[in-house]
Amino acid sequence: MRGLTSSLGQDESGAVWRGAPHPVLLVDTAGVIAQANDAALRLLPEAVPGAALADSAPAWLSRAHDAPGSPDASADAGVRGLIGESTFEARPVRDGDVTAWWLTDATDLVRATQALHLERERTSFLDKASGELLSSLNLDRCLEVTARLAARHLADAALVILPPYRRRHSIAYCGPDGAVVREELAVDPEAVPGLAEALQGYPPLPSRWIDPAAAPGWLARDGLGEVGSMVVTALPGHGVPAGALVLLRGNGQAGFSDGEEVFARLFAARAGAAMSAARLYAEQADITETLMRELLPPRVRSLQGVEVAARYRPSEHTARVGGDFYDLHPPAEPGQESLVVLGDVAGKGLEAAVLTGKIRHTLQALLPLADDHQRVLELLNGVLLKSSDRSRFVTLVLASIRRAGNRVLVRVTSAGHAPPVVVRGDGRVDVAGTKGTLIGMLERVTSVTDTVVLEPGETCLLYTDGITEAVGGPLGDEMFGDERLLEELRQCGGMPPEAITERVEMLSSQWVGGGDHDDMAVIAITAPRGAHLSAVGGHGRGRFTA
Repeated sequence: MRGLTSSLGQDESGAVWRGAPHPVLLVDTAGVIAQANDAALRLLPEAVPGAALADSAPAWLSRAHDAPGSPDASADAGVRGLIGESTFEARPVRDGDVTAWWLTDATDLVRATQALHLERERTSFLDKASGELLSSLNLDRCLEVTARLAARHLADAALVILPPYRRRHSIAYCGPDGAVVREELAVDPEAVPGLAEALQGYPPLPSRWIDPAAAPGWLARDGLGEVGSMVVTALPGHGVPAGALVLLRGNGQAGFSDGEEVFARLFAARAGAAMSAARLYAEQADITETLMRELLPPRVRSLQGVEVAARYRPSEHTARVGGDFYDLHPPAEPGQESLVVLGDVAGKGLEAAVLTGKIRHTLQALLPLADDHQRVLELLNGVLLKSSDRSRFVTLVLASIRRAGNRVLVRVTSAGHAPPVVVRGDGRVDVAGTKGTLIGMLERVTSVTDTVVLEPGETCLLYTDGITEAVGGPLGDEMFGDERLLEELRQCGGMPPEAITERVEMLSSQWVGGGDHDDMAVIAITAPRGAHLSAVGGHGRGRFTA
């Protein structure tokens, strides 16, 4: 003990050692305090020489001293524990039968370490929460995930409240059991302080504390018990209100600290962004679905007893709609001709689909002039020249249909499009004598109209270049081609229109195989066999294949 005491002081009185800023206790193997400096006595007044360490120091320090295999003089290990409200770290230095315990106030270090650990946990949670929230653009799922995460990590229970729709609020509640309950309630946000402002979404407002005793019953649910604290915060969206988040803690839980409130707002910002994106996606999906219904091909039906069948297959890139289209217009008055239109807009995707819709609506408006194909084409050309660039054009075939006894007269006019072909009853295939300039590029359009006479069972076939220009075959680089199409049609004499269109679409699709292809559309107009009616009863939808 003398050697250790001598090493701790610079003179015989030990003034330097006793005046050291850190508390130091010298304890022998029996657990008796041999010496204590002034700092140790101020911290532990009872730790006087001769006192037992177990009676004058915290239990954690006594246990560390008595622990078997306690650190030797070269060890750098220490123990931590509370002395009063402060955290101290004690490090041992052993010399013979005496151990010197150096004590250091580690309160600030412990707090900083805990704060850093808490910040890392919160950052990790926010990162995982963002991933879970953004993994789906489904608003209902985002609503439930937000409530569940908030109840699990921020409070004992949580409610997510969406802005009103038809005077009702969609609400998700998650309690301590982790189960999410969905409700549609007609509630008054003004009855909850801060809720109405939070639901507005802008301007951003700080969180608002709510007096649990004054809160309406729909906020606090069974299973939570008495509510001790309640706070409402906004779920800020991308320029639109996403909703509000209400956090609840039981009466036995501590209230929300400033740090927890900031953390809750950081979570709310991520949840609001995800819910806002999901809401915008849902709205856009509804708009897209509405527009799609307008762009999809119409229902196929017989026209004045003339059988009509159609097949439409959009390209792999456009999924449901594209640049190919067809329309069937019955006569406005008895005795007039029906009109069938088949077209192909240059390009693919949404732009082509939008132009397709515009062309179809324009042709709908021009139906009173449908008897004059050239005039219809001129007017449509003028509309496209005024409203689109010259790189966007369309090729068309107009087919006006009229019954003449058992025969069907079809006046066909091509505008830059492949001429229709006629499948005769004996298997012969004729190509209609029509041609014309495409629409939407030239100031002046010309066309030649041909009249095709269909005997009972004969078919006039209209198709787009997605059929003949389908690339594939044995080597994968050959076009299906006009000649191959005509050869296949020679085997279709006398077939009903549904069978012909299905065969043409199937052959071109098989030719492509698994490769990409352009939009494909084909329409068959067939003269009825005597009193034979349409095989589909005059009604049915053109079939779509992927």
